[in-house]
Amino acid sequence: MNRLATDAYPAHVQQGEGEGKRALITGLRGFTGYYVAAELTAAGYRVFGTVLPGEQTGPDIVEVDLCDRKAVAAMVERVQPDVVVHLAAIAFVAHCDAELMYRVNVAGTRNLLEALAAARHQSSAVLLASSANIYGNADVKLIDENVPPAPANDYAVSKLAMEYMARLWMDRLPIIIARPFNYSGRGQAENFLLPKIVSHFRRGERKIELGNLAIARDFSDVRTVATAYRRLLAAAPSGQVFNICSGQSYSLGTVIDTVAGLAGYRIDVEVNPAFVRSNDVLSLAGNNDKLTSVVGALEPIPLVETLRWMYQQ
Repeated sequence: MNRLATDAYPAHVQQGEGEGKRALITGLRGFTGYYVAAELTAAGYRVFGTVLPGEQTGPDIVEVDLCDRKAVAAMVERVQPDVVVHLAAIAFVAHCDAELMYRVNVAGTRNLLEALAAARHQSSAVLLASSANIYGNADVKLIDENVPPAPANDYAVSKLAMEYMARLWMDRLPIIIARPFNYSGRGQAENFLLPKIVSHFRRGERKIELGNLAIARDFSDVRTVATAYRRLLAAAPSGQVFNICSGQSYSLGTVIDTVAGLAGYRIDVEVNPAFVRSNDVLSLAGNNDKLTSVVGALEPIPLVETLRWMYQQ
């Protein structure tokens, strides 16, 4: 685990929690996969992961195309996981290939659930990463799990479709659905908002082009999200849906001002019409009461500390 520095990693992992257990993380080499693997390894799990065909493998790393039903079944048969965190997906809202997004996010997930249901060894918890994007432009300040979905883009529709499909398997598998709101940290690709802003300041750029400046988001630290996932696996509240969020939203202007304070200079912000989507979700902030009632209180890392961590890498 040398790809990223692990200083400031949460110290509240329960040692021995996963002793003797196998954890499967799909999308291991994705941004979130790295941190979930660190969290589960520290808790004692033996972590297995999937990567895309052609990527480097290892003793506990299996290459698999989720859209290949037989390959997914063979992978599950090989790993025989006790717990599963399904992260593999196309997660960029503006991805240009909508057809592939639906295939991976919906059909790929179905292939995994089918394989897990047929496995010799049954998992005690299967966590599926959905997205708070399914809520769209909700008319409440803090979104809880009872707010009706109103997806406003193909990514959100694909995730909601994945949730509905997963319900068909809830009588056979201990499925938990997580709806993370925005989160960030070291290692996230620069086509996401916070890494883009931070990287511009780290390079000393004088100008940045952004999309809709009116947006506000509930930003969490990826390490907090990884902790929430681990605790959900331990609690195994099957058949339930949980928001993963902090309960506080930050405007784009606040983010830019915070990074400017860390960098010691101001940056010129220009709106690029090509980055503005007509169906932009303007405000997205969540209520995490249901989550904390099951996994206990989470100690969110303040946004300024997440941004400082990213800026100083």
